[in-house]
Amino acid sequence: MTPAVFAIPGDIDLPTGGYAYDRRVLALLERSGVRHLALPGSFPLPTEADLAETARLLRSVDAGIVLMIDGLAYGALPAAFIDTLPSPVLALLHHPLCLETGLDEARRRALYVSERAALARARHVVVTSPTTAATLVADFAVPPARITIAVPGTDPAPRARGTDGTGAPLQLLSVGSIVARKAYDTLVRALAPLRERDWRLTIVGSADRDPSALAALEAALHDTGLDGRVALYGPASTRELDDLYAAADLFVMASLYEGYGMVLAEALARGLPIVCTTGGAAAETVPDTAGLKVPPGDEGALSGAIGRALDDAALRRRLAEAAWGAGQGLPRWEDTARIVAGAIRSIAPGATVLKDIEP
Repeated sequence: MTPAVFAIPGDIDLPTGGYAYDRRVLALLERSGVRHLALPGSFPLPTEADLAETARLLRSVDAGIVLMIDGLAYGALPAAFIDTLPSPVLALLHHPLCLETGLDEARRRALYVSERAALARARHVVVTSPTTAATLVADFAVPPARITIAVPGTDPAPRARGTDGTGAPLQLLSVGSIVARKAYDTLVRALAPLRERDWRLTIVGSADRDPSALAALEAALHDTGLDGRVALYGPASTRELDDLYAAADLFVMASLYEGYGMVLAEALARGLPIVCTTGGAAAETVPDTAGLKVPPGDEGALSGAIGRALDDAALRRRLAEAAWGAGQGLPRWEDTARIVAGAIRSIAPGATVLKDIEP
């Protein structure tokens, strides 16, 4: 018998951290019979037609089979609809929808009310970081006993070689879709006072998800005159991204909020020194010894931290050494899947889900 279905809205192959998490966990859970249930892609702002189709799909699942619903959809489901579902619900939350950057106050409030009501109806909630768990307890009244933390896994990777000592410009790398929350325009403006240093920045990520964020980034590039120093790479294949990490000297992230920061863990796994913000869970993902951290949205502080890293090769080496050490202790995807499987079993004790998976 199928122990659970994993209901995920939209295209699971999209190159975002949330979808990457879902893909990797699903691939492991499928070994125990967990199946993927594709929901319409308009979440978290579903159309009426998509809500009706979502209702049909979720209600078609046999009673007793756990419904694990990705938070991109779950937080936007009406409470009255959740009450009609025949199966126990496990919500998998990457970060609260209402904390996304760029929402107007009315929409933010509506998402908060919807998400709080939805979470109250979940039998259990899986989150991807201790920070998100604490947020749910403090701001959404979710009891700690109903929360399981399953941080993203990280694949082993070779140590980055960079360009240090070759005479080439120092290579800065930032990874993530161009959306308001990633604050790429702030990153570019923070780099403007550092134009006299010899560096290049590559931004890897989809550019078609948030037209206003892309316009803000392009305006920052134009205003600062850094168009020729910053490459908008677009989405990268796994092999391309591996090559970009390998060639980088410094990983930079200006994000205003992260539910975990999978790209930060990927940078740690490659022993890259890091400059990042403390937005959301980013502060706990990167050890203090491995990165220079600044408050989110503080352009001056970000500029100062990047400048320190660019100017001080010994500092970069110290940060890199600490990053490499921390990266070796990061959990693997098998660890993540085991924790999620345990959460499924906690609300469906008869289910056999990944009890003996090998790394």
